[in-house]
Amino acid sequence: MEWTPEMMKKLEELRTKIESTGQDFETYVDGWQRAQFKNYWDYIQLETLLSLQRPVTDVQDEPIFIIYHQITELYFKLARIEIDTIASAETLEVSDFKERIDRLNRYFGALRSSFGVMEKGMKKSEFLAFRDALAPASGFQSAQYRMIELGCAPVINIVAESKREGLLRSSIEEQMEAIYWRDGAKIESTGQPAYTAVQFIEKYWDDFLFAAESYEHCNIWERFCELKRNGLSDEELASLENSLRLLDLNVNVNWPLQHYKTAVRYLSKKPTDIAATGGTNWQKYLPPRFQRRIFYPELWTADQRAEWGKSWVDEVLREIEGVK
Repeated sequence: MEWTPEMMKKLEELRTKIESTGQDFETYVDGWQRAQFKNYWDYIQLETLLSLQRPVTDVQDEPIFIIYHQITELYFKLARIEIDTIASAETLEVSDFKERIDRLNRYFGALRSSFGVMEKGMKKSEFLAFRDALAPASGFQSAQYRMIELGCAPVINIVAESKREGLLRSSIEEQMEAIYWRDGAKIESTGQPAYTAVQFIEKYWDDFLFAAESYEHCNIWERFCELKRNGLSDEELASLENSLRLLDLNVNVNWPLQHYKTAVRYLSKKPTDIAATGGTNWQKYLPPRFQRRIFYPELWTADQRAEWGKSWVDEVLREIEGVK
């Protein structure tokens, strides 16, 4: 193969890049000559990946539960990459903002549509056989999901609904103390914090406070408002608002509703529902109509806010009753 002028130009650019950092170009070339070619299994760390499923029981369906949650956390990581890219961009273009919001919606759409892997993919008897061995671990303890919430909207919008008005002018730290999920982390019979929440807060609370303060002026809503101030066409504004409304629904209605649907299927039992492994009050924590957390209330009508999540929950309950 002959060296073309274009190839020589690229090689010279590479030399300039390496030598500009005070490093020796020929040392790099020698290293590249000895380097092994990449293969698929090493690149994605396949053996490591497949070694991360460690069931705590011998129940056959437990790996389904583990693998699905690991996949979920990887999607959450993808979502956080998009949020952090939006937050850190010095100059944010409308098209780039729209593309990244659409990516977030695709990730949550994929999570929602794939939930059947777990929802319908495990026998109830098998799930109930291994679930007690998981206590007090709970999906409630997903720190990445909490980070996503903090990166999407102002903290006040994810404060427990009953406390929002009184905290409108409060500090981020005070608002965080009243964040909605802390109410769902209480044992209903005593009102005391569930141990799963105590563990979770001890491990991650400082990280959450740091994230809340870091995102205060650069969360998705703030970056959207910045784009509006800089001027948007009617078409651009409508397109961005539609994408943000879908994100609001995906994170605050569709995703928790899928959890609720699965919880009802596996934990609903008359006359008393089965408790969650973490001791959290799933009946009140999961349904979106109880939490009524809305990232972008300005994008919804008063009626839509008042009825937030109600029709979706009612539809799911009818579906579940129809299956029984």
